[in-house]
Amino acid sequence: MYPFKFKPVLKQTLWGGNKIIPFKKLNESLENVGESWEISGVVGSESVVANGADAGLTLTQLVREYKGDLVGDDNYAHYYDKFPLLIKFIDAQQDLSIQVHPDDELAKARHDSLGKTEMWYVVDAEPGAKLRSGFSEEITPKEYKQRIHNHTILDVLQEYEIKKGDVFFLPAGRVHSIGAGSFIAEIQQTSDITYRIYDFDRKDADGNPRELHTSLAADAINYEVLDDYRTHYEVIENEPVELVASPYFTTSVYEMSEEISCDYTELDSFIIFICVEGSCKMIDNQENEVELQAGETVLFPATTLDVRIVPNGNVKLLETYI
Repeated sequence: MYPFKFKPVLKQTLWGGNKIIPFKKLNESLENVGESWEISGVVGSESVVANGADAGLTLTQLVREYKGDLVGDDNYAHYYDKFPLLIKFIDAQQDLSIQVHPDDELAKARHDSLGKTEMWYVVDAEPGAKLRSGFSEEITPKEYKQRIHNHTILDVLQEYEIKKGDVFFLPAGRVHSIGAGSFIAEIQQTSDITYRIYDFDRKDADGNPRELHTSLAADAINYEVLDDYRTHYEVIENEPVELVASPYFTTSVYEMSEEISCDYTELDSFIIFICVEGSCKMIDNQENEVELQAGETVLFPATTLDVRIVPNGNVKLLETYI
């Protein structure tokens, strides 16, 4: 086995911009690309291996072929042939809808799906770009429905002006939205279940109001109010800094100018690296070598014991695993 790269699955959206294709250095001419699904096991949008002997296989075929050797024995026992994480880049030229995702229990009952806990890492942000995460004051489910009806839901959402490197963890049930001018990397459970709460009265391509899921969302929302919904951390150069540790994924950021070695001998999981800035060379314990540059993502199988990262100048990486 070896480190896997995948062909990106590009998604054109109502709110998408034109940053993803140049960021990833793709030879494409699509407009309004809102998302690039980097690693996806979602049916209908599955990633396809782009390198090596398994080129052309889908991610699901890869999991079925290699099982625990790819994802880790515990992960395979829990998720079987469904790859548990979905990795994206998101470019918002306009505001995305206000939305919420169900947790595992509700998603299983309603959709036979995993829930959707996720995180955002801000790759870049235009001046004044904002993200919304959580409530700014306590409201009841009844008041929530009233505010949807009278278009005042935005008045009770916490809003943050963002900059490069900001991090938000979004457990299932937290109301949120990505604002115009935001360019983010998203790590989430493998689920495409989204309840749209409010969409700024926009129309779809056919001129119809976009569907809202007011009642479905009411049961999915966590109405608690926190003092601060951001994830605070301090960069330590040439060392991993943990951003999120949850049952669904653990994510760290590496800001590097020197070679380092990562030891995975005690880890029973795949490892994903997302390059958000610069470039590097990565060599595993079997001397498999892969080049990674900004906009690229690589999946190391669970059989990987260690990875040496050799930066070309400065490089910034996100590392995630279960």
